[in-house]
Amino acid sequence: MVANKENENQGENITGRILIVDDEEIALRNLEYILKKAGHKVIGTTKSIQALEWIKSEDFDVLLTDLRMEKIDGLELLRAMRRYQPESEVIIITAYATVDSAIEALKSGAFHYIAKPFKIEEVRKIVAEAVEKTRLKKENLALKQELESLKGRVKIITQNPQMREILKTASQIANTDCTVLITGESGTGKELLARFIHEASHRRDKPFIAINCGVFSEELLASELFGHEKGAYTGAIQTKKGLVEQAHGGTLFFDEIAEMSLPMQVKLLRLLQEQEFYRVGGTHPIKVNVRFIAATNRDLKKLMEMGTFRQDLYYRLNVVHLHIPPLAQRKEDIPALAYYFLHRHAAQMKKPVKEISPEVIRTLQHYDFPGNVRELENIIERGVALAQGEILDINCIPEELKNLKIHTFRREDGHYPTLEEQEIAYIKWILKETKGNKTQAAKILGIDRVSLWRKLKKYGLEGED
Repeated sequence: MVANKENENQGENITGRILIVDDEEIALRNLEYILKKAGHKVIGTTKSIQALEWIKSEDFDVLLTDLRMEKIDGLELLRAMRRYQPESEVIIITAYATVDSAIEALKSGAFHYIAKPFKIEEVRKIVAEAVEKTRLKKENLALKQELESLKGRVKIITQNPQMREILKTASQIANTDCTVLITGESGTGKELLARFIHEASHRRDKPFIAINCGVFSEELLASELFGHEKGAYTGAIQTKKGLVEQAHGGTLFFDEIAEMSLPMQVKLLRLLQEQEFYRVGGTHPIKVNVRFIAATNRDLKKLMEMGTFRQDLYYRLNVVHLHIPPLAQRKEDIPALAYYFLHRHAAQMKKPVKEISPEVIRTLQHYDFPGNVRELENIIERGVALAQGEILDINCIPEELKNLKIHTFRREDGHYPTLEEQEIAYIKWILKETKGNKTQAAKILGIDRVSLWRKLKKYGLEGED
């Protein structure tokens, strides 16, 4: 028996945990060498009985197994993986390749079928794809469990450290009544974060009311917010309660607060300070108990300098400031968000779409999403509508995403980068894409290796890879 457990300290490039089963020791050693070199954690054995025990007791991303073996063959091991580790993938590899055996393996749930003698690059590629598919399925399962636990509650799905810190802060201040200012680009989920704060607070059983300040004229906004008395103007045939009164005991969310006119800003400031207001046409103040949250995608400090946003209102709103980064800066969230939207829209459309192909996930992660999370949802909704089976594949996403890789090199302060900053960012990105291969990077950049070396030295990037 050959049983090989790899050393745990293989570095940071490990991509998957692989079980290899082959009763030919030379073939086993070759596969172990190829996959360890590719950065995988590998366990190998020539004994299928031992492999079966490991399948029952340990977790693997991929099983790579010979088809014909004594006592327990590859198809039996495949069925064991389906039973004990249903999210993991199985690759059948054999010297006895026939159409019938390939069909049988694929029907039994194999991810792929490789004939001996195999090509090294083919094995690396197929195993990498299988590992990626397993990871996505496991993330999907964890996401389902998380969503199940969040039924009836606001769902903010993230793996991003910065977003997790934002949620931690939001949770800490939720039960206070301090005002909160949420900033971020359009489509990043500012209203969702406001709802999260409301749901985590002692006001959760009271109303959460949102109003978009950018869609109303000054007069209409005043009427919507404060209501009006009977006879306040032509057509006011009865007294109407405004959104501020309706939100009593709960939370009032002002979206696009920067679009509010200066006279309305004065009225809002008084409401924030005194927790009271007058209906349009009213003469008696009305007291309310409301928590205020505001949001904008604009730079309020710049607007203050321009005189279009009141400084005193800014400081009254900005007790706690939460800035949501764009999706381009938290790409680790893309797979989980994509699956969340997949399940939502598949259920709404009553379609059997359950998975997203690894190729689609890769394409999405290379796109910078100028429309942020809202744009991602639109792409997935369209994909679900076009999907023909259980998998949202590359044919279901917009053509421009398949042909373009858009990179914006944004800065967190929202300012345009200088030409030098753009060049530094682009060089770093190319080096990352080429995994530090400077010859390849120089070729892509259209310069020779010496010129690239000079730029790296100039910008202090010699250690970049």
